[in-house]
Parts: sequence; structure tokens; C-alpha cells
Amino acid sequence: MIANRSMPPGTIIPELAYGDLDDAVAWLVETFGFRERLRIGNHRSQLVFGDASVVAVRNGSDSTACPPPDGDVTHSLMVRVADVDRHYEHVRASGARILHPPETYPFGERQYTVEDLGGHRWTFSQPVADVAPEDWGGRPVGHE
Repeated sequence: MIANRSMPPGTIIPELAYGDLDDAVAWLVETFGFRERLRIGNHRSQLVFGDASVVAVRNGSDSTACPPPDGDVTHSLMVRVADVDRHYEHVRASGARILHPPETYPFGERQYTVEDLGGHRWTFSQPVADVAPEDWGGRPVGHE
């Protein structure tokens, strides 16, 4: 797999949704000792802890203390794979519920999203280019 500076390290990357992204990132950094790696607009932040990563995303609710509105996703998993199209074809042929077919994004990843039998969302991602976060609007935070 090629390296991509726009993606956090790790094979499986949890994505957690919060009502207030700024408060959540500050709390995760201060309380758990994460380090913010990359901020993407006002809706997403990549955090690292040692060699592990988590992505915090903004959901539609007004407060981290409130449950999310019906239909909002509160968590998902991102899994890095070597060949996303081959993986997608296998998953599709198995009858899984595809939410988004494979698409190549400007941040250098090709991804698709599927829902498992328990209603959990999984995004499978393959690096297709090493893209500097600044090239697509990301803002690195601190030092690697």
C-alpha cells in the first residue's frame, strides 16, 4: 500500500461523531492525551495516540451531551485495504447493503461505504496517491 499524508496511520480507524467538534477534540486531547493531527474544515479532525488513530466528525446535534437526531450516525469504522474495488465486488456479491459505491476523492483515497447486518457502517479505503493535506483544504495541526 502506498503512503498518503492525508490519511491517519492505522489499518482500522474508528470514526466517532460529536455534536460540537471543537469541544470534543479539546476534550479528547486534554483528557485522553490524543494529539490533533489534521483539521478538515469544521466537520472532521484526525487524532493520533501513539500508532493509533481516531477520526472525530461533527454530527448534526447541538451538544455532545444530547443524543444524535434520528438517522445520524454516531460511529463507523474505516478499514484500509490494498484493493478497494476487488473488496467492494466481493462484498457486493455477498449481498451486503452498499451505501456508497467506490469513489476516488481529492485527498488521495478511493473509498466505499457499506452497512453490516447490525446496522454498523464500514468505509473501506485504499490509498491511490500521496496528497498533501493542504492541496485539498486540510490543515495540519502541530507536528508529526
